[in-house]
Amino acid sequence: MRSSSAIALSWVLALLVVLAMPRTGLARERGPRVEVICPAPPIAVKAAMKSAEQQVLVYELHITNFDVVPLTLKQLEVYADADKSRPLKIISGDALSATMIEVGSSMGSSAAAKTPQTIDPGRRAVVFLWIEIGLDARPPGRLRHRMVFAAAGPGDGVGSAKAESRLEDFSVLVSQDPVLLLDLPFEGGVWLAGDGPANDSNHRRSILAIDGSIHSPERFAIDWVKVGPNGDSHHDGTTRNENWWGYGEPIHAVTDGEVTQILDGIPENTPRVLPQQVTLDNIAGNYIILRIAPNRYVTYAHLQTGSIKVRLHDHVARGSVIARLGNSGQATGPHLHFQVTDGNSVLQSEGVPFIFGEFKDLGPGSDYETDKHPSTSRTDAIPGKDEVVDFTLLKKQ
Repeated sequence: MRSSSAIALSWVLALLVVLAMPRTGLARERGPRVEVICPAPPIAVKAAMKSAEQQVLVYELHITNFDVVPLTLKQLEVYADADKSRPLKIISGDALSATMIEVGSSMGSSAAAKTPQTIDPGRRAVVFLWIEIGLDARPPGRLRHRMVFAAAGPGDGVGSAKAESRLEDFSVLVSQDPVLLLDLPFEGGVWLAGDGPANDSNHRRSILAIDGSIHSPERFAIDWVKVGPNGDSHHDGTTRNENWWGYGEPIHAVTDGEVTQILDGIPENTPRVLPQQVTLDNIAGNYIILRIAPNRYVTYAHLQTGSIKVRLHDHVARGSVIARLGNSGQATGPHLHFQVTDGNSVLQSEGVPFIFGEFKDLGPGSDYETDKHPSTSRTDAIPGKDEVVDFTLLKKQ
């Protein structure tokens, strides 16, 4: 049996060994007191916008400040996989402010008293990311992020000098799921991709908190508005639905699928007049959801009252007419709200990208004239925000 003096000596020796060990492993800085979450992994998709094509990764970072002082995100760097020699994107200053909102604020309004880059204690900010990776590039397996924060000291004002801290390697998995190639949801013609994919579109910035969870079902949603031969969405005034070129347009199944949800009976709106009360039950108006692949659902919303031609659990064939374009729900004019999601819900799901096989990009709607516009061929792409698109090449036979 060992004596007490021998035991004491062994403890002293052990302590001396620990103290003599290199201290590099104990030098790690705490870093910023934040939680960072990516709610849905990005999927690479080719987008056609502003007369150009780009392959993009679209996702959000939710940053919660667990410190007792405001934290300002000064710079965000994004890298592909483990290669930190060539960043895909570096964002700072005004460009970073334009991508951020603090939850509960006025959605990044310029009237806010502080920069959108500053996150108050206990608050969450959302960074909306749109990362270009090159048209022919193979999507990375992961995206890695380096974030530089500045923390205000006691009594510091918004413009005061702050101590910096860094989150060196926040990793986001890139989904390798294929992007679905779809037929048109309508017959051919010229259409405006209203609020289509872009980092600043209303659909893109829509985040819904329902039943204790947050969702972004409209990440790639498009409000399709038909453009007539007069170069406008309507003729002879806007007060009648029938004066809108798209009203009553046959709506088609974009691929084979099963009907998983239907709602009909929501009355048509008067154009330019919203319904008096918008709820979770009537916001989409009359709608259909089709399951078109495992974990892939397509929503057709704001359909014409009484026009739905399918029943729950029907199996429909690609190109089948399933309803007509209307003006029901939260809509101020006849259009088709179209989105693809990973779940069987208009609102409680995550938006995923989709593409069309071939179309002509006629440029931004703000510049469109019937006799003066670009006409650029696109293949296997999704139209971008407010682009005017000619689908004559894909017109259904």
